[in-house]
Amino acid sequence: MTRRLGYHWHLRRIMAAHDMWKTTDLAPLLRERGVNLSAAQVYRLVADKPERLSLHTLTALCDIFGCTPADLVEPYVESAGRKGTAEQTGHGAPVTELHTSLRPTRARIVDPERD
Repeated sequence: MTRRLGYHWHLRRIMAAHDMWKTTDLAPLLRERGVNLSAAQVYRLVADKPERLSLHTLTALCDIFGCTPADLVEPYVESAGRKGTAEQTGHGAPVTELHTSLRPTRARIVDPERD
């Protein structure tokens, strides 16, 4: 049985945690750190999983968002050879845990007249 490796790319989630919703907001921050990408390249970096990524770009992203590479890339192991549920195949089973502080918190609505 062959082990296939995959990864989840969390740049969009990290951008949202920093109230950055447009890919055009990221380009000038990258440029300040010496990473010159076109608008299309920045869009693909955010919207798709990058197949190749320079360490300079990865370092710039970590500097911009104050995170580590482990916050951006979550590797997982997928067993090839049999099909089944995600739990059976290991698909999506994280090798590392996701940084929980980046998850949204549930809003609590309080009625001031009910106290």
